[in-house]
Parts: sequence; C-alpha cells; structure tokens
Amino acid sequence: MCKHAGMRTEITAYYQRGLEAARLQATPWGRLEFLRTWDLLTRTLPEAPADVLDVGGGAGIYAGPLAFSGYRVQLVDPMAEHVAQAALLPGVTATVGDARRLDLADASVDAVLLLGPLYHLTERADRLAAWREAARVVRPGGVVMAATISRFASLLDGFVKGYVSDARFAGMLETTLPTGAHQPPEGTPWFTTAYFHHPDELPGEVAEAGLELDRIAFVEGPLWIMGDRVADWIDDEERLRWLRRIETEPSLLGSSSHLMTICRRRSAS
Repeated sequence: MCKHAGMRTEITAYYQRGLEAARLQATPWGRLEFLRTWDLLTRTLPEAPADVLDVGGGAGIYAGPLAFSGYRVQLVDPMAEHVAQAALLPGVTATVGDARRLDLADASVDAVLLLGPLYHLTERADRLAAWREAARVVRPGGVVMAATISRFASLLDGFVKGYVSDARFAGMLETTLPTGAHQPPEGTPWFTTAYFHHPDELPGEVAEAGLELDRIAFVEGPLWIMGDRVADWIDDEERLRWLRRIETEPSLLGSSSHLMTICRRRSAS
C-alpha cells in the first residue's frame, strides 16, 4: 500500500496542510456540520458496543467520540498523517487503506461510515467500488452511512463568501453545476478536487452496490449559508431538533452543503 493509497496529488497536498483535525470546530458552519452529523450517527448506528468501520475517517473527528461512547472503532484513511493522529485516540484502531479495496473480511462489521471517500472519488466507477466494498464488509442488516457534498454547495458558498465575483471561480462553476466535477484552478485557495453529487444520483448508486436505501437526509440544511450568524444558535438543542423535522424533505436536500445517505445490507433470508 502506498503512503497515500492512490490519492490524487492535489488532494494529498490539500490535506497535508494539517487543517483536518480542527476543521469542524474552527468555524460556526463547521460546527453545524459536526453536530448534525453526530446527531444522525447517534440516531442511526446500532447500540454500543458494536463494530464500526470509519472509512476515510481522517484524523478521527468522529472515531474518537464513537470509541468514547463504547463502540469498537476501526478507522481506515489513505493519508498516513491522518492515521497517525487517529491512532492516538483511545479505543481507535487506525490503518492506511483505500475505500475501494478494504483489507477486511466479508460481513465483519456492524456499521460502515463513508464520511469522506465519495466526494474525492471523481469517477463513478470508483465511487461504486467504495459503495460495494462497504456492502461487502458490513454484516447482513448492518448500516452504511455515506456523506456527500451537494451539487450546489460551491455556488452557495461562493455567494456567501464573495467568490462568485472571481472569474476563476465562476469559470469553475460552469463545469461543476452541470457535471458535478469540482476542479479548482491551480493556486487558488478553494476546496480541492472533488465530485459533488446531485441528490437524485444517490439512490442509483446505492442500488447498484446491492444496498437498500433507508433515507437521504441533509446535514446542515439551508441554514449553513447564514455564515457566522450560525454561531448565534448553534448550541441551541431545541433549534437543532427542528432540523430533524425537515431533514429528509426532498425539496431542501440540494440546499445543504452535505447530504447523508443511510442504507442497509439486506438481511440474510
């Protein structure tokens, strides 16, 4: 296995900046992403103790709290730097690996998290390979939870932060909006090479992997575009509970920065 498990050079360089460990606590909208993702995890995962495989889990931002909550957590990430950080977390086993070729036995875990890989696999065949590997290693009846970035995230982010006035950003959007391919020009500060899903694509990917779709939920919903104003209510649990009421509303899915697709491996008959 190579050091970065086949990742594209520009993606590796982006994560070698070392910002991933603190990313979800550095800004109000990052904390909104974390809190909403954690809420979806805790409402969906089987009760602890259970075996959870965190594929593309980065430095362990979710693996650590899951282990603290009593789960047996294995983390796999293509970045050796992330794996070294995650391995320091109590209760977390971390190894370098590739979401498309997992070094685990069939039906060996109770739940699989794909919270990072799918938006960095720019070819559909590679995304399907990651889905299929998750389906292979999860036990019958087990859950697979996958995060994707919304097709419209860069456009909305560009409005909030003023990027749309930059001709380079506008040119990038001309490709991203119709195709999902996010390719920032070299030397720009924007998010690295990625694929941004249209919500309507996800059921097809799940079905082709042989999984059964449970639901697609937004993570942040439309409120992330409030920017720093999110800080005014981010720790208000009552307001966050209201988001649960509408998290699967189809007409709102594309307005979220991230989506969570929740599916299961068919139970043995």
